[in-house]
Amino acid sequence: MTQTQAILTILTCGIATILIRALPFLAFRKDTPKYIVYLGNALPPAIFAMLVVYCLKDVSLVSGSHGIPEAAGMTVTILLHLWKKQTLLSIAGGTICCMLLMQFIF
Repeated sequence: MTQTQAILTILTCGIATILIRALPFLAFRKDTPKYIVYLGNALPPAIFAMLVVYCLKDVSLVSGSHGIPEAAGMTVTILLHLWKKQTLLSIAGGTICCMLLMQFIF
C-alpha cells in the first residue's frame, strides 16, 4: 500500500466513524422513539448478564482452582460497583483481581 493509499484509507475510516456516531443524533433530533429509549435501558444489563454467563461457562467447581479466582473477581467487581458506582473501575478491578489470582496463586 502506498503512502497515498494509506492516508486515504485512514481518512475514509475516520469519516465513516464520525458519520456512524452522528447518525443517531441526526435521525432523532426531536423526540426519541419509546422503543429506542427502552432498548437503551434494557440492553446494558442484558449484555452484562450475557458476558457473565459467557465468562463463567467453562469454570469447573470440582477441579483446578475450583472457581476461586472467578468468584473473587466477581466479588471485587460487585463491591467496587456498590462503593464507587463506576462501571469501568468495577470491571477493571474485578478483572485484575481474577487475573492476578490465576497467574500468581492458582
